[in-house]
Amino acid sequence: MLLFLATQTSFSQEKLGKPFFTGSGNVTLSINEHYTLDPDDGEPFLVPNAIFFRMGFGYEFKKRVALSVNGGFDYHWNYAVSAFPTYFSLKYNITEDQGDNFFTEVSYGKMWRPSVNYPDGNYYRIGLGTQVAGSARWNTIFRLDFHRKGIIGFENNRLDSISLGIGFLFF
Repeated sequence: MLLFLATQTSFSQEKLGKPFFTGSGNVTLSINEHYTLDPDDGEPFLVPNAIFFRMGFGYEFKKRVALSVNGGFDYHWNYAVSAFPTYFSLKYNITEDQGDNFFTEVSYGKMWRPSVNYPDGNYYRIGLGTQVAGSARWNTIFRLDFHRKGIIGFENNRLDSISLGIGFLFF
């Protein structure tokens, strides 16, 4: 009888969390230096100047807090700079409604250097996003992030950017 009660109790309780796999692609936009107010010049006001790819895995605790380890590749073509950030992230779900979340996320890590052509330094990120529940275990993520890379040679030895991104979360 005691074994039956212990088994029943363990299966009836809510799980504390679950592991996940995540990925995203972000683009950074800047003001076009060739833009004029003339509507016939054909120049757009905003132009893309960098692209970021990210992959990671982590663990979500009670649908509110998630910790993850991530890595990625960043390419800023205006500066001919490539970076390989690796970092830890802490995500906090501000609101949750039927599986859809509005969240904030902070990250800290380092950029590693496979050769002398790539910068090394600190990496920071803070952002807001929404996670839309999908079918089964797939979720779609839309995000707005501020990135700071410590790179010698830029103003104040850092490269700052704001990006828009789309990604996924797989439980």
